[in-house]
Amino acid sequence: MKKILLLTTCLAFSLNGLAFADTGMKNGEKLAENQNYTYRELDSFKTLDPQLNADTSGSDVIRNLFETLMNEDSQGNLVPGAASSFDVSSDKLTYTFHLRPEAKWSDGTPVTANDFVYAWQRLADPKTASEYASYLEMMQVENTKDIIAGKKPPQDLGVKAVDDHTFQVKLIAPIPYFVKMTVNASMAPVKKSVIDKFGDDWTKPGNLVGNGAYVLSEHVPGEKLVMKRNPNYWHNANTGLDIVTALIINDSNQAMTRYLAGEVDKTDIPAGQYPRLKKEYPDQAISTPKSCTYTYLFNVSEKGPAALKDVRVRQALSYAINRDVIVNNVLQGGQKPAYNWVHWATAGFKMPDIPAAHMSQKERDEKAVELLKEAGYSPSHPLNLTLSYNTDEGHKKIAIAVAQFWKKVGVNLTLTNMEWKVLTDKLNHQDFDVARYAWCGDYNEASTYLDVFTTTSSNNYVKYSNPAYDKLMSEAKSAADPQPLYTQAEEILAKDAPQAPIYQYSAVMMLKPDIHGYPEKSVMGNWYAKDMYRVAK
Repeated sequence: MKKILLLTTCLAFSLNGLAFADTGMKNGEKLAENQNYTYRELDSFKTLDPQLNADTSGSDVIRNLFETLMNEDSQGNLVPGAASSFDVSSDKLTYTFHLRPEAKWSDGTPVTANDFVYAWQRLADPKTASEYASYLEMMQVENTKDIIAGKKPPQDLGVKAVDDHTFQVKLIAPIPYFVKMTVNASMAPVKKSVIDKFGDDWTKPGNLVGNGAYVLSEHVPGEKLVMKRNPNYWHNANTGLDIVTALIINDSNQAMTRYLAGEVDKTDIPAGQYPRLKKEYPDQAISTPKSCTYTYLFNVSEKGPAALKDVRVRQALSYAINRDVIVNNVLQGGQKPAYNWVHWATAGFKMPDIPAAHMSQKERDEKAVELLKEAGYSPSHPLNLTLSYNTDEGHKKIAIAVAQFWKKVGVNLTLTNMEWKVLTDKLNHQDFDVARYAWCGDYNEASTYLDVFTTTSSNNYVKYSNPAYDKLMSEAKSAADPQPLYTQAEEILAKDAPQAPIYQYSAVMMLKPDIHGYPEKSVMGNWYAKDMYRVAK
């Protein structure tokens, strides 16, 4: 077994914790008396259950209420979480994580390896109906596929508690980024006795028991969510912020007004306003690469419209979107036009050479008209489709622009907006024609994007299936260099067009200058309130 030690980082954490707790200083900076932080969230949190969550907003909260085996630092590097170290077998098929014996749940009881066993089995269990069940399959955890299919019981999952503080995972194939995948919120432990006692109400304030740096103190759906520091967290002495509040503000301009009024410490910048705000508030307006791709999904399932079964139609719709206008005129926040799926800043990824990226928009429009004509559509015989998108001013502006682009090539687009939870329900039931969507990487490696469109992925909302694509992604799991396979997979996606990627994200936000420790330089953007703090002005 190869032992991976993380004790140096742990020691650094301990020293910082001592300085913070005893002197009111952190990283040589004087701390403010007020250590509260308020940020804006667009929509209500659909769930706070780690194994049921599938949203980045939910992950942000879960990451603070629970602690996975590993965490990330402000640069996006792996650091110890609930595990202080891990061993890897010589064949790289067995990982043994050594849990902190001092770690406790927020109710004061010990965190044990059995808590991780229960949570991971619960994720795979078909009865849980998790959108992230296939994540364990992507991790190559033993027996996941058969458990999801109902052929084996959850107890057969390749995980076990060697003892109270030793959690072991067995894989069916080695993957070099396995440990990175353990950071995802769905990998968090949950306490069986609490779920058994409260059932679906276990995530409510007063019921929820977590092992993270914070506890849930208040949750008013559609209004706000409040977390307070957890005195039973194993490293509470080093926890930065005392109270973290998420305010649900559906209107981005209203959120900006409240930010400027001092009511909010962080908010997304409304589409088109970054250049002006950067000039007016150079130390607060931020744009940095973020591992997410914005896309329009085409429903190619049996429930989808007949027109979208025709690859020529899907290709035409993608060609006709003027991404340069959207990025340069609508968004103006450092985003990049997307003709492929994987975000350009993903670690080790080489961007594929997609032909559409080298065409002028005039050439793309001409190609779109040609393809639609072959499929039987034209301005005199238009294709009628409906776009579903979640309510947001930026999404609305993009939808209006795309409707205009498609109108030019003979497609009438009806726009319908709804709350995020309603849209996700529609996605899960294939109840849409075209849907606005975005995928943010679960870990910093290209497969986190490309696995989405494999046939068995529970995140494959359009029910796209291509055996050649599946084969490439399967081979990539054990390839010494998966990049050539990723390139081929991207080429297949571009040709089959089950979606139309529009742009790749930058995190475009306003952040109060006295808030330090936010991971601005991490492309993953995973933030931990325990590592953030306010400095004295």
